[in-house]
Amino acid sequence: MCGRFVSAQQPDVLASFFGASFEADALPANFNVAPTNDVYGVVADASGERHIETFQWGLVPSWAKDVKIGSKMINARAETIAEKPAFRSLLKQHRVIVPMDGFYEWQAAGEGAPLGKAGKPIKTPKFIHRADGTPLAVAGLWAKWRDRDGGPDAPWLHTLTVITTAANETMAPVHDRMPVILPATQWALWLDGSVHDAEQLLPLLAPAANDILTMHTVSTDVNNVRNKGEHLMEPAPAPAPE
Repeated sequence: MCGRFVSAQQPDVLASFFGASFEADALPANFNVAPTNDVYGVVADASGERHIETFQWGLVPSWAKDVKIGSKMINARAETIAEKPAFRSLLKQHRVIVPMDGFYEWQAAGEGAPLGKAGKPIKTPKFIHRADGTPLAVAGLWAKWRDRDGGPDAPWLHTLTVITTAANETMAPVHDRMPVILPATQWALWLDGSVHDAEQLLPLLAPAANDILTMHTVSTDVNNVRNKGEHLMEPAPAPAPE
């Protein structure tokens, strides 16, 4: 799964990188994005022009009765995305690219690891990012929702979910899932609103090449969603020798 990530690039930098326009208010840099936080997404209009817009992370389908469902729909599995009612129509027409500076994942502790307050082994947080330092272009789906009890003038809420797939060899020692990272050669097809055929789209949702990602251990400060500072993605100091 993907449960935390970094979104710190300035929108003009992202606009240049993705060949997109940006007209919304800029979001503050967030080095510990958590579910229900606002994030950027790249979408394309009918003419193919790309735009960077703001979405809430955690998909709220148009038919949902309550916005709270979004906190449970931060990820969509690539293997079932074409069948699940919440995602299959969005795959046809509401696709998005989610820019990330990197994401966090927690590696299971080995035998003999120190125990936390609950008596369970403490997991090691890792920051995973592109080895070349460029943003990750993560595949996602988006939806718009508004409160039916609010009447016809109720505001629209735009939300998104991150698509995950099986881990590649780089990620496998840490977790069995990873976000779908799209190479630049696939951006146009993924964002093309005229393409509705799942047979064309599903092959894009594959694990990334093994050599594009790198990772390092970071501070357990990232475990607390209230911590948002830049230090969270810095390498943690090596443990002192015993």
